Amino acid sequence: MNRDILKQIIIDQKEMYLDNPLIFRDYDLEENVNYCFVGIRRTGKSYMMYQQIHNLMNDGIPSSQIVYVNFEDERLLEVGVDDLNTILEIGIEFSGSKGKPYLFLDEIQNVDGWEKFVRRVADMKYRINITGSNSKMLSKEIASTLGGRFMIVNVFPYSFKEYLSANHIENVRLDQMSTKQRADIVSQYEQYVTCGAFPELVDIKNKRVFLNNIYQTVYLQDIITRNKITNDFAVRLILKKIAESVTKALSFNRLTNIVKSAGISIGKQTVINYVGHMLDSYLIFSLQNYAAKLIEKETSPKYYFMDTGLLGLMLLDCKTAQLENLVAVELIRRYGFENVYFFENNIEVDFYIPSENLAIQVSMQVLENVDTLERETRAFVKLNDFIPNTKCLLITNSEETKLNCDGIKIDVVPIWKWLLD
Repeated sequence: MNRDILKQIIIDQKEMYLDNPLIFRDYDLEENVNYCFVGIRRTGKSYMMYQQIHNLMNDGIPSSQIVYVNFEDERLLEVGVDDLNTILEIGIEFSGSKGKPYLFLDEIQNVDGWEKFVRRVADMKYRINITGSNSKMLSKEIASTLGGRFMIVNVFPYSFKEYLSANHIENVRLDQMSTKQRADIVSQYEQYVTCGAFPELVDIKNKRVFLNNIYQTVYLQDIITRNKITNDFAVRLILKKIAESVTKALSFNRLTNIVKSAGISIGKQTVINYVGHMLDSYLIFSLQNYAAKLIEKETSPKYYFMDTGLLGLMLLDCKTAQLENLVAVELIRRYGFENVYFFENNIEVDFYIPSENLAIQVSMQVLENVDTLERETRAFVKLNDFIPNTKCLLITNSEETKLNCDGIKIDVVPIWKWLLD
């Protein structure tokens, strides 16, 4: 690619990080560390870079030493791995005698062969940050190529605290909350769970149209086009069934039979591949059954959407599903994908976190429904027969109390308050 065109693009893109107001994201990032930010499109990965850039500039690093390139720019559609070295050369030219350039490469997965360039630059002791919207960036092969030179950070849509901050509600103290503050926060929560938490959504009035645009981009570009899928009807059907089955384990056999019942000839391996592409795009994620054997762990997980607003696009009556989905997202935000499970072995517990010995049930309301209360609390009692001394938490839409069931203490907490804890 022409060097002068690359240079002009780099100059033009400076406006992206200089002119964008920042909402500080609640991620604990270290100085002098190379980061790889990954996550679904529009979740704020670029803003994590902007935040890093502003921190550097606040520390006295001149903007001439900072090279930011967003590879989603249509002028970079034909860029190849050789052009990455040209970008480095331009950065060195801009920096002059001030020192090495700091590289920020956004959506780098769009460039074939990017891995070896990034490793070489890291070995040369350049500070480099990268983002990507495809979890194949974390495959064993690429992780081996990067050789531990980067810290991987999963970037999620706004947490509830970040969402409140973006709406100019900060420093919330649960122990010093007036009735009006409580009502305002509950109102914000209703919007948060219904419409989701993509950062740009805060200032957009027609939120459903914006969400649908994100969904269509992820669906068409990251799932269908990137993987050269021709049977898009089967993919839509699988996604619809996953949305309808949030809160329940769903096996590959079940999904295959559902697609076949619609008159589509499809094999189980193809279904497995399609679901894998959905996971790769970060549209959905999966949790395994802590109590299951290895094969069942891998083949019958629970699936959740990365954002509750996207789930809302797929369903008509979705409040219960969105509530549990939101808890799932918050748990992986707090504990990581690899540390959150569900528990199913003659009993059903929505979530189990082994490192905390914490069990969580989720229900819209329990105190006014005897059958629901009995079902949710009995699951905790039975779980303690398998795993003694488990901490038990029952998350509801609005109810709050403390229960004691056969000696098992259960905290009942409203979702909005738990999210702020």
